Parts: sequence; C-alpha cells; structure tokens
Amino acid sequence: MFRGVSIVNLDTKGRLAIPSRQRERLQSICDARLVVTVDRDRCLLLYPEPEWEIIERKFAALPALDPTARALQRLYVGNAQEVDIDTQGRILLPQHLRDFASLDKRVAFVGQGIKFELWDEAAWQARNEAALSDAAIGELALVAGLGSLTL
Repeated sequence: MFRGVSIVNLDTKGRLAIPSRQRERLQSICDARLVVTVDRDRCLLLYPEPEWEIIERKFAALPALDPTARALQRLYVGNAQEVDIDTQGRILLPQHLRDFASLDKRVAFVGQGIKFELWDEAAWQARNEAALSDAAIGELALVAGLGSLTL
C-alpha cells in the first residue's frame, strides 16, 4: 500500500523524481513500469503497471454501447500512458498530461493505496482545506460505518 505525501520538483523537461522511499517498492512490484492517466479531479493517477492492467480489464468489460461507459473508457484508458522509471529514479510525464493537471514546478505525490495521485502543490493544499470544512465528508463517514473508527 502506498501512503503519505511527498512534494517533489518537476523539471523543465517534464521529469519527476519518484520519492526515494517508494522507488524500491515500485521496482519490485512492477519492474519500474508505471501507467499514468488523468482523473476527473484534474490530477493525474499513477499506477504500477500490474495494478493498471486489472483496472483496464474492468474498463474493457463495460458495455460497449453505453455512452457513459464509453466516456469513462475514453477518459481513463484513452489518456493512459506507460512511463518507465529511469536510472535516476525519474519518470517523464507527457506534456498533455502535465497540462491537464496544471503541473508546473512543485508536485504533490500522494499515496492512495494501490496508486498515487499527482497534484499541483497549490491545488493539493486547496483540496485539503476544502475537505476539512466539507460537512458531506462527515456525513459519508457515518453512512459508511466509519463513525466508530478510532484515529
């Protein structure tokens, strides 16, 4: 499971250093092969290739004539790009994906279990601030049975 936040710099060529504490795990899980795609929240999702292949099969199993299913396939699978971790521990993010998520210089590398989210640092901070004041999150926690969770 991937967790935690690291702020990393994106260089002018679009290379992003994988946080060192995650590199070895990624190397063992996916032999340094990752897949990056867009997310509806305007961030990027970064998966170890074997995890992405499971998700891709689920997208492929959706009904081909359903317009919503097709839209999801186009968004997630259509924008997916394979990226490799280079010998210096970096990945090269394609320009169109950097533009989609407004990634410029400082990037929040956010562990989310089986994947990472890549956010512009300011957008990540704003998202966190919004979540702290969002009453719907507290309501969802209660409905999901998380009200008794001890943190």
